[in-house]
Amino acid sequence: MKKVNWLNLLIIFFFSLNTAFAQPLKKVTANHFDIIVYGGTASGVIAAYTAKKMGKSVLLIEPGERIGGLTTGGLGYTDIGNKYAIKGLSLDFYRKVGQHYGIFEQWIFEPHVAESILLACLKKAGVPVLFDHRVLSVNKINGRIAMISLENSLRPTKKTNKTIIGKEFIDCSYEGDLMAKAGVSYTIGREDNKQYNETYNGSQLREKHQFPDGVDPYKIPGKPESGLIWGISNNALLPDGTGNKMVQTYNIRVCLSKDPANSIPITQPDDYKPERYELLLRLMEKKTIKHIEDIMTTSAMPNHKTDINNNGPFSTDLIGANWKYPEANYQERAAIFKAHENYTKGFFYFVGHDPQVPVNLRNEMLQYGYPTDEYQNSGHFTNQMYVREARRMIGEYVMTQANCQGKEIVNDGIALAAYTMDSHNAERLVVHGMVKNEGDVQIGGVGPYPISYRSLVPKKEECSNLLVPVCLSASHIAYGSIRMEPVFMMLGQSAAVAACMAIDKKCPVQLVNVQKLQSELKNNPLADGSIPEILVDNDDTTAVSIKGDWKRMPNFEGCYGPSLLENARPKAGDLVKFTPSIKKEGNYKLYVYVVKSDGVLGKINLLISNGKTATEKAIDLNHLEVKGQTEGEWIPLGQCYFAEGNSGFAEIICKDQGAPMSADAVLFIPSGIGE
Repeated sequence: MKKVNWLNLLIIFFFSLNTAFAQPLKKVTANHFDIIVYGGTASGVIAAYTAKKMGKSVLLIEPGERIGGLTTGGLGYTDIGNKYAIKGLSLDFYRKVGQHYGIFEQWIFEPHVAESILLACLKKAGVPVLFDHRVLSVNKINGRIAMISLENSLRPTKKTNKTIIGKEFIDCSYEGDLMAKAGVSYTIGREDNKQYNETYNGSQLREKHQFPDGVDPYKIPGKPESGLIWGISNNALLPDGTGNKMVQTYNIRVCLSKDPANSIPITQPDDYKPERYELLLRLMEKKTIKHIEDIMTTSAMPNHKTDINNNGPFSTDLIGANWKYPEANYQERAAIFKAHENYTKGFFYFVGHDPQVPVNLRNEMLQYGYPTDEYQNSGHFTNQMYVREARRMIGEYVMTQANCQGKEIVNDGIALAAYTMDSHNAERLVVHGMVKNEGDVQIGGVGPYPISYRSLVPKKEECSNLLVPVCLSASHIAYGSIRMEPVFMMLGQSAAVAACMAIDKKCPVQLVNVQKLQSELKNNPLADGSIPEILVDNDDTTAVSIKGDWKRMPNFEGCYGPSLLENARPKAGDLVKFTPSIKKEGNYKLYVYVVKSDGVLGKINLLISNGKTATEKAIDLNHLEVKGQTEGEWIPLGQCYFAEGNSGFAEIICKDQGAPMSADAVLFIPSGIGE
């Protein structure tokens, strides 16, 4: 028998693994593409995938070593607002997350799961990815980007620089570097309230994530001459609503594990200085801190993991340390990230080990460690900072507070947003001799509202072949509502479709036919020509009929869309009928959206009919488990054959007079879609 050379086999095996995982990068053999997507965020991945599915040659450029941005970088407890707003490939991503965990859709997930889904997306479409390259310069000819120069992020030398030529460009980075180097107008910080007639912009001293009165800011309490404690600015408080260049704070969304078999201890980090956390001790003197959840959000994730976020006046937000980040050079940004990394790791270590911290808090913190199955190339700690806001383009149209509150509604909407107008603090300073945070704003009651296509494009005279779906044109407070990962993904898809249309019509992006763009997004939401799912929502009066005393409840917590219907005293026979318009006959999977609310009936009864046969369904809501930032979930109703037309329906029915009932939405999905 021939002797087996095990060393050669191992070399071949590991080479095969490397080739498989590097497949997108391996395909970068050209320097000329139809569409260049800069920034491998989740938005960038969706944009690149969409453009490739539409038949264009595409290059995705990622300055780092990992795709997905925050979606794979630790933000696994998704900020939603209202799930109705999420459409297209963005929604498909969360459906794929659900498939991974064995359910219909899911909005909380582990970082490596998100990464595997996005990588599979790129490989499926054959999108080449150029990792570890960042933009150096932009060459424009007659108001159009002709080419961009890139440098190697890890080893920047002139010898390794690359020139990439493209027809259309999409900046999906959190920083807007391509946009800025293209000479497009942008702003940083917070506008004055007067600029766009707003009320929640500019300087804001409010009650959320705020220190209680009486926390002393000085190294020696009561002695200003001793100097300020670390982390406190010596700025004077600006009048309410005053514009300034201070940027809302960043932090790092950290994935930790409580599974001893899948974690390593949190150890003392580089540059550890306990005095950085003195304010936490002084906070504890004025406010009872019973659990670590009082000083950081520990959102539960699958497999005993967490998504750690800021909570309270002193937490993981490193207030004031990011003001220079938006316009900093690459080396300065690396230093700013390192400062955030050290602060965050130091915060965890301080809470878990400093003897001045109550023992119960220390013990709770020591239950957590860095997960061994995450971020294996960066010490099990994410290398993605939560850049909540950097540059914001000043484009053809600026989204403002009026859009968020429904006072101004655009007719060129290409995606919806629905999150609270949210800004984290921007500075920590002394007010009347006490420590205070300034900048946090959380104004809810925001229903789904359209985002203007014009907010994705620069002014025509500045650049006619660039789209900016992440650092889009919005005021600070409006951006605070828009800046959610699912929305960025939708905007990335919209930008890609628009870029393809601009190529086909040989027109500036500003002159793309928006009605045709809207139609393409609606009729081809997965960019693959598949039959779209059919959503029948209670607000669709042409497809919904009622019997009984049902009242529309706008902005009901957890509802799907703008409202739901509620019947406070239902009688036997009361019903809400959802009638889909079936364009292609076949088998459809049905789901009913149910909001878990106190006082609502513990079960619902449905009648499903295809016009020839009918089936009754009874759904027990007592075991309904709702996960993530929502109060409702889709419940499967099984599969039914529907003929073309409007003969089929699903009814939510009251069988017996009893507790209050609600009716919201029914979903009809052609079998095979998304599988």
